Amino acid sequence: MKNEEFSIECRRCPRLADFLDKVADQYPDYHARPVAPFGDDNARLLIVGLAPGMHGANATGRPFTGDYAGILLYQTLFDLGLASQADATAVDDGLELFGCRITNAVKCLPPENKPTGDEINTCNVYLASELDRLPDSSVVLALGTIAHRAVLKACRQKLSAFPFAHGAEHKLQNFRLVDSYHCSRYNTQTRRLNREMFLRVFKRAKSLAGLTTR
Repeated sequence: MKNEEFSIECRRCPRLADFLDKVADQYPDYHARPVAPFGDDNARLLIVGLAPGMHGANATGRPFTGDYAGILLYQTLFDLGLASQADATAVDDGLELFGCRITNAVKCLPPENKPTGDEINTCNVYLASELDRLPDSSVVLALGTIAHRAVLKACRQKLSAFPFAHGAEHKLQNFRLVDSYHCSRYNTQTRRLNREMFLRVFKRAKSLAGLTTR
């Protein structure tokens, strides 16, 4: 399938489109549509998550904004000088990103936070377009296995050739892929991922991308 620019009007996945219609009826003030990427248009670091959360990005219309996973993510970006503030609460909260951009493997809220393989593949054309626009020697930081695999699919690489592991680094085409466990509530509360582990991976990704502290 040919790569395409993201559209907020996308309804290619019938299950997701129907689900968002129901969510919009239940929560009329929610965004409840595909969620666009957010951040620096000239980013050298692209952060890829899984999908919008029900009461986070699906509600606010901005990746990792208003949900638990965004607390650690935006605090980390702020600590590294990649964000203007540590909190992300709404699209009009004044938050800016410097040198980095955040997107998701799947742009729509999936039921039970579980997109199907077909839905991931359908949405992959948008991720592929985002990867194509990255400058040479950029870095893609994948949050979790699904995001990692989505990046590989967008680059038409064999999944088995680049196994996921927290802190792993892979050379792909014109960029490096760096892996991290997802900053989900489950991972942080079970201590599979802690603040120090997350910060260390982000420091490495920032260094590889050649981003300087503001």
